[in-house]
Amino acid sequence: METEFITGAEALMRSLEHHGVTTIFGYPGGSIMPTFDALYDHTDRLNHILVRHEQAAAHAAEGYARVSGKTGVCLVTSGPGATNTITGIADAMIDSTPIVVIAGQVGTSFLGSDAFQEVDLVGITQPISKWSYQIRRAEDVPLAVAKAFYIAGSGRPGPVVLDFTKNAQVSKFQYKPVSVDFIRSYVPVPETEPNSVAEAARLINAAKHPFALVGQGVELGNAHQELKDFLEKADIPCGTTMLGLSAIESSHRLNKGMLGMHGNLGPNVKTNECDVLIAIGMRFDDRVTGNTETYAKQAKIIHLDIAPSEINKNINVDVAVLGNCKDTLRQLAGMVYPARHTEWIESFKKYEDEEYYKVISKEISPGEGPLKMGEVARAVSEANGNKAVLVTDVGQNQLLSARYFKYSQKRSIITSGGLGTMGFGLPAAMGATYGAPERTVCAFMGDGGLQMSIQEFGTIMEHRIPVKMILLNNNYLGNVRQWQAMFFNRRYSFTPMMNPDYMKIAEGYGIESCLVETRKDLPEAINRMLNAKGPFLLEVRVIDEGKVLPMTPPGGTVSEMLLDC
Repeated sequence: METEFITGAEALMRSLEHHGVTTIFGYPGGSIMPTFDALYDHTDRLNHILVRHEQAAAHAAEGYARVSGKTGVCLVTSGPGATNTITGIADAMIDSTPIVVIAGQVGTSFLGSDAFQEVDLVGITQPISKWSYQIRRAEDVPLAVAKAFYIAGSGRPGPVVLDFTKNAQVSKFQYKPVSVDFIRSYVPVPETEPNSVAEAARLINAAKHPFALVGQGVELGNAHQELKDFLEKADIPCGTTMLGLSAIESSHRLNKGMLGMHGNLGPNVKTNECDVLIAIGMRFDDRVTGNTETYAKQAKIIHLDIAPSEINKNINVDVAVLGNCKDTLRQLAGMVYPARHTEWIESFKKYEDEEYYKVISKEISPGEGPLKMGEVARAVSEANGNKAVLVTDVGQNQLLSARYFKYSQKRSIITSGGLGTMGFGLPAAMGATYGAPERTVCAFMGDGGLQMSIQEFGTIMEHRIPVKMILLNNNYLGNVRQWQAMFFNRRYSFTPMMNPDYMKIAEGYGIESCLVETRKDLPEAINRMLNAKGPFLLEVRVIDEGKVLPMTPPGGTVSEMLLDC
């Protein structure tokens, strides 16, 4: 049999297919042109989505990964094409999202010469990626790709960057597919110490007022059932981080709501009243803890996490249980006693009632006056039977849609948590429609965030991506304005926004759209959006100086949330 020699570019295509890739988000350019030429012959198996900006390619790959549980892929050129993905790489790193970013690079003979569109991509991305590697020879492609997918998707997921030199793309070699399930010195899942599980179980069994904090690690570890088995057996109420909102159904009797600066009152207050605090797949972010000097000082703290680096990083804990929470929760559930904490669980109701009366009822049932963001989010959620995927941008639209959406299925919220990236929502929603084509994807955005990625209307137009876009328009950079009102004496420094006619813009891109300014028109407009076959832009004019409440003031304690301001 005659040996087949192929180019590095062709080897990349075959390697992607070998690792189960079906969708790529990208943008061509000079240094990646040989690879795009190879892609031309693989479009029956690799669906390439031409975005309008490389940052959108990275965010779309994130949205794809977050909703599907697979690794997202984006393909760009060198220089500015590569650097335009940096925000997406950093976003994926801090939110533990598995993506592989493949960027073209000048030939090896030009490296270090300041050649046209040359940047040191490996040097730039090493601090914000799990692994960054430069492919200098065609024969290195199969192993590099195999390592990339193994590292990105294993352990605590994250972004991997492959810097693909032009000579490696065009040189030929004898190709063989490669798979990797072990890399020396890389330990994706640490060994679980049996003694730590036993000690955690001992503390839980002795607890009178246990409380669990549920993070995205449950979603990443596919530990949804294990979480419920553990909580239900030990009768432990829980709160969730924003990224962990769909790790357990909103309607579950033990789910007491969202933690954090703009979370629900009960789970925040009870964090400082419980006697045992069990953190599951979360990293004690400052937006969750508030002032760490006053955080859960009365409690014994147990931390279940896959990343040793997170243990004692922000909050000192009494017991650390390392490992994938799918396994550690199963082990823990086998050792805790069946329990009933009826009085403790019922004590949350006081705070639920207070928050509903002072905050929630005014947001979702305001009666007269301008529309509010929360009521729009709740109406869209309920119209979907609480089964849609929520994708948000960043700001008030993010916080209020996350609070008032309801979740009945796993992997139902995609948002930029740790980095807080404006412009994330629209491209992430595009990616989500490819990651879960059977589900309705609803993208909530503010007028500020939409204008950071509005060029992606072109991608949506070309591919008829059926994303449902809800623009909550208040003519402000709303969250910054809220802080200016509360902490800067209402000095609105460059937060008012002059907005275009979004209906005309949508029309220009062939996207069906509707503008809602009054409450009576909202239900019909939502139904029209959800029944549209393709993409739809629903612009809702909302109250211009609305607030996201409750709120823990910066530097404040979770016990002292503001219900009015």
